[in-house]
Amino acid sequence: MPERNTISWNALIAGYSESGNLAQAMALFLEMEREGLAPDEATFAALLAAVEGPNCCFLMQELHGKIVKYGETLGLAVLNAAITAYSQCGALADSRRIFDGIESRDLISWNSMLGAYAYHGMDDEAMEFFVRMMQESGVHPDMYSFTSIISVCSEHGRDDHRGRGIHSLVIKIGLEGVTHVCNALIAMYTRFTENCMMEDAYKCFNSLVLKDTVSWNSMLTGYSQHGLNADALRFFRCMRSENIKTDEFAFSAALRSCSDLAVLQLGRQIHCLVIQSGFASNDFVSSSLIFMYSKSGMLGDARKSFEEADKSSSVPWNSMMFGYAQHGQAQAVTNLFNEMLGLKVPLDHVTFVGLITTYSHAGLVDEGSEILNTMETRYGIPLRMEHYACGVDLYGRAGQLDKAKELIESMPFQPDAMVWMTLLGACKIHGNMELASDVASHLLVAEPRQHSTYVLLSSMYSGLGMWSDRATLQKVMKNRGLSKVPGWSWIEVKNELHSFNAEDRSHPRMDEIYEMLRTLLQVARRLCSLEDEEILVTKSSDT
Repeated sequence: MPERNTISWNALIAGYSESGNLAQAMALFLEMEREGLAPDEATFAALLAAVEGPNCCFLMQELHGKIVKYGETLGLAVLNAAITAYSQCGALADSRRIFDGIESRDLISWNSMLGAYAYHGMDDEAMEFFVRMMQESGVHPDMYSFTSIISVCSEHGRDDHRGRGIHSLVIKIGLEGVTHVCNALIAMYTRFTENCMMEDAYKCFNSLVLKDTVSWNSMLTGYSQHGLNADALRFFRCMRSENIKTDEFAFSAALRSCSDLAVLQLGRQIHCLVIQSGFASNDFVSSSLIFMYSKSGMLGDARKSFEEADKSSSVPWNSMMFGYAQHGQAQAVTNLFNEMLGLKVPLDHVTFVGLITTYSHAGLVDEGSEILNTMETRYGIPLRMEHYACGVDLYGRAGQLDKAKELIESMPFQPDAMVWMTLLGACKIHGNMELASDVASHLLVAEPRQHSTYVLLSSMYSGLGMWSDRATLQKVMKNRGLSKVPGWSWIEVKNELHSFNAEDRSHPRMDEIYEMLRTLLQVARRLCSLEDEEILVTKSSDT
């Protein structure tokens, strides 16, 4: 070009920034300055949008210096973008310094800083900042403000009164029907661990004027993660009938629900839809297919899904390892792990959960111990809570309860309920009541309303004839309003799912079912009587 102006340079800088080549974009920016052209808002907007990750921190400081240099000619938009850019680099203190230095802040300034706190998981700081924004700023929060603060409320997976308070505020301001805000609320309620929260999520979903793919997927994933698998599959069917585009997230959630319910026929039908839609090689869909076939005992089909997957990431490998682990095929898991090493597939913490779980189930204590001891030094994967839980299970199954306890005591962080529950299960298997009482005391502090602890202890007391202790424990359960959650069973007949629990009489064909049960019991008793007679005759003839 014989003559270049600011627009020409901005177009080229923006192109390199959007393609991820920030170094080249910055080089062009400096060349632009050397030619005597001053950058404007558009120049900085393009550069700041590409700043992400701690590696860009020094570059961001250089850009900040340029912003200060050209400050008089630049508008508020550049400073707002700088707040977000520093946050993306991990330099939250610098984000706050810029925010505090702005004299006339607008809504975007407040939203940028609020989003920065939410992005870094600083829940309390974000909540305090939101309250200050409501009380002092003179600006009214919009849908971006609410999506940021709602995401903070759902971070820990437990019902949080602050989340409900924010929901009330959303209704008061009149944003409940706005898609982005409602989607954030649905995600919040589905992340809470209590199943009753799914009712609140559905109310939000129902209030939506315009439901997008995120709305449908959030509800479907919520049902699946909460174990409401029949509801999840009904919702998936509803999505299909409403002609909602089914993506990898929807397929993955539906297949996981098929796995949990062991409805193989329906899972195969969804597999057909997956192939038609072109998602068979997707990491998460192929992982769900492997999981479903493995859980249904169809390891051959699981392996076929694995072979069709994109094996450049660890996701399908991990799923196949867990599939073999479920069926006790330790050698197959070891072979997969060695193959991953040979192909230089990136290993992650899930890979080692699968590996230690396999050795635990197969009773290979030495092999499991070696993985636990060399994970960080040899493979560069630090031990997490789940690895310690697997290690406790490894030693506990083998009856090495002292080693399991030592492993817990060596943990660099406080053990959670999962770790203690694993050790309690091992105590039950090996009848160690003294250690079980000690473990239970930790569990009752960590999770006082977890019914599984009480049920397991009660079973141990009755097994050892400790009836007074069992009665005391049941009284504590009653006083705390806890009861044993009934078990369910289900069966798939002609592509329809039928669910039952103990003494269930809600099924429409209840009379026929109980009549057949009575007939089967009579046949069983008759067969047992005939077998007893045969044993007596055999013993008499031997005598």
